[in-house]
Amino acid sequence: MDAARLKQSWSLVAAHGDQVPLYFYSTLFLAHPETRQMFPTNMAGQRDRLVTALGHIVSHVDQVERLVGFLQELGADHRKFAVRAEHYPAVGEALLATLRHFLGEVWTEDLAAEWAAAYGLVSKVMVESAQAAESVSPPWWVAEILAHERRTFDVAVLTVRPQYLLPFTPGQSVGVSHPSVRSWRYYSPANAPRPDGTLELHVRATPGGVVSSRLVYGCAVGDQIHLASPVGDRLTLWPAGSADLLLLAAGTGWAPVKALVEQVAAENSGRRVDLYVGARSRSEFYDAESIDKMAASYPWLTVTYVVGADPLRPGEVVQVADRALADGDWRARHVFVCGSDEMVGHSVSALTRAGYQAGQLHHEGFGKYWYGPTWRTATAPDDLGGVR
Repeated sequence: MDAARLKQSWSLVAAHGDQVPLYFYSTLFLAHPETRQMFPTNMAGQRDRLVTALGHIVSHVDQVERLVGFLQELGADHRKFAVRAEHYPAVGEALLATLRHFLGEVWTEDLAAEWAAAYGLVSKVMVESAQAAESVSPPWWVAEILAHERRTFDVAVLTVRPQYLLPFTPGQSVGVSHPSVRSWRYYSPANAPRPDGTLELHVRATPGGVVSSRLVYGCAVGDQIHLASPVGDRLTLWPAGSADLLLLAAGTGWAPVKALVEQVAAENSGRRVDLYVGARSRSEFYDAESIDKMAASYPWLTVTYVVGADPLRPGEVVQVADRALADGDWRARHVFVCGSDEMVGHSVSALTRAGYQAGQLHHEGFGKYWYGPTWRTATAPDDLGGVR
């Protein structure tokens, strides 16, 4: 497989922007209308996902071990969308037709064979992974809402109990859907695994987010939702590790960080943990009671609240990472960052400039986590999640 040739040809196609996914979806749905049911009714949020997903796959096509692991996880996760083995050839046909259309004279029989072989490998890995997962876990779990607390106007904390045990590692994300919608959103449980199997979900309703809005405004105790297999390892801890930690969280990015604190407490590993929690105003610290309880219970945990907007300094915004860097030198620690794309991006840039190494910075990739089917991935209002 000529990785350089695949990358070069894809860069030419991606330069056409929104025209690429529009052509792809039109071709797929016209030739194979049965695939339409796998996608949301409103396709407005889909246009950049194909480009993002394929760009990720092509950019890692020469890193076999890393790419295969990624595809295996996707293949197993695809089951919740009712994706079956017979759907992959249909997507492959639409992909090759799209490449041929935009490459024009550059498209040759040799290049077509390269792309067909690459897609054949991708689909083979994903199909085999999905088949292997059938004997391990269901496509999704049905869960009952045991508690639903509105903490702010747009934030709710839910406690849910799956009908069957859903195993996960703190820092991973779990797909969540409501039976009335055809979309999934990913949330990191805000707890380490519990004996009773319950999960705590922190949900902020986002504009245009059908799943998040339903969970915040349209659900009640006793309702049922669907949960998918956990994904991701970018915010997980080594179970046997003992390195001290610096945790930076903002908004509902506190959820996976809370799970990590619980994991450290359960391991009793002797780590020291400094936690910085940020919000735009004091009223937006929606889980302060739990944070304060942790700070009082764990002598190894130090908590600092960071209020972004200071009424005495209008226009000036205090960033979580900037406050942490001003307070001390944490370069001997592993740093975990979780929040909005802007918060994560600023934090990673600030820490890098301050001399922190990439290997000690753990974050969720500025929201660009490839959830869902390969052809319906990337950042969108209801497709965001919460490193080893």
